[in-house]
Amino acid sequence: MDVFLFWPQVIVLLIDAYGFAKQYAQGLALVIETLAFVEGTGEQYWNAEFHRLKGTLLLAQGGATNEVEQCFQQALAIARQQAAKSLELRAAISLARLWQTQNRLEEARTLLAEIYGWFTEGFASADLCEARNLLKNLSA
Repeated sequence: MDVFLFWPQVIVLLIDAYGFAKQYAQGLALVIETLAFVEGTGEQYWNAEFHRLKGTLLLAQGGATNEVEQCFQQALAIARQQAAKSLELRAAISLARLWQTQNRLEEARTLLAEIYGWFTEGFASADLCEARNLLKNLSA
């Protein structure tokens, strides 16, 4: 068994943990280092999530909104290119939340409704519940 088989998932969890612990600088440093590493290895599956997490950490640190949006847009584009619907949903949720704070409600609703409408099952999952609740808020 390849030792590095599951390392991207572990790194995602670690970056997430840094965010939950409000250790944004450490999480951001790890995600930047990881993105540089995966570019060299060709490991691309989790790239969308790494970019989404980078945007989330930048936002938490008070980073520039355009840089945060760029991270979320990049995550969305990568997920779409890979047809990774779950990762696309996560990126869309993050981008829709950002747009919500900018009062870009129709753009946020349209983006999220499009990807949410693709799913036909799993509506009790955390991501789909979050998307459904956000859509309700955006439509209100």
